Amino acid sequence: MLIVLSPAKNLNFEPADGRLTKTEPRLADDTGKLIETLRKKTPSKLAALMSLSDNLSTLNAERYKAFGTQSKKQAILAFNGDVYRGFDASSLDAKGLAAAQDRVRILSGLYGLLRPLDEIEPYRLEMGTSLKTRRGETLYDFWGDRIGKLLNEELGDAPLINCASNEYFKSVQGLNNPVITCQFKEEKDGKHRVLGFFAKAARGMMARFAVDQRIDDPEGLKDFNTAGYKFEPSLSNAKTWVFARPQPPKQGA
Repeated sequence: MLIVLSPAKNLNFEPADGRLTKTEPRLADDTGKLIETLRKKTPSKLAALMSLSDNLSTLNAERYKAFGTQSKKQAILAFNGDVYRGFDASSLDAKGLAAAQDRVRILSGLYGLLRPLDEIEPYRLEMGTSLKTRRGETLYDFWGDRIGKLLNEELGDAPLINCASNEYFKSVQGLNNPVITCQFKEEKDGKHRVLGFFAKAARGMMARFAVDQRIDDPEGLKDFNTAGYKFEPSLSNAKTWVFARPQPPKQGA
């Protein structure tokens, strides 16, 4: 069993503990090809391509030009969005990070598929970007079935647990394994809704639960009860497992 997560736009490249294990991304040759394409883009073209501000487009143009010489950090510690605040990797010890390495994968527009301890450099490249390469018009064309094939090799006959966004999970093509998608909903006035902010954090908390409990059988995920969520059989089916809770009050209310 593996759990896939989306990456985050926000990054934290403050130095990590140098004693922690580091691994290398396995689709580095493909990453290099993307960097060759991105280095040719001016800041204004990057701004148009990814709807970036002038400051962010200039920053990322500089990142692409410096790629290969920038500081590196383990992916699970470098990503710093809602999913990763839910996962809270900095509170894991070495054994916990090793357990995460065995159970969690991160989809990435630039790196394809990352293990938690794979070292990455600072970048910005969302999977939904329409970046033209020799392989096609989009990053989905570029990655093709490469991500799916790598997951097939790792999973054997085990299922894949999808805790990624639709944008990123669309990059998993050619997968032979069953997929279970986890949804996280908030209940208010008898209605259940997916609210993005809460759902992102819950995806990270689910992955952390699997790591802490050393879960290898998907059935164990049904015991997830972090932050008040619980499995709801009446809202679920074989392919989509729904976890729900009463909607928290607004902050300050």
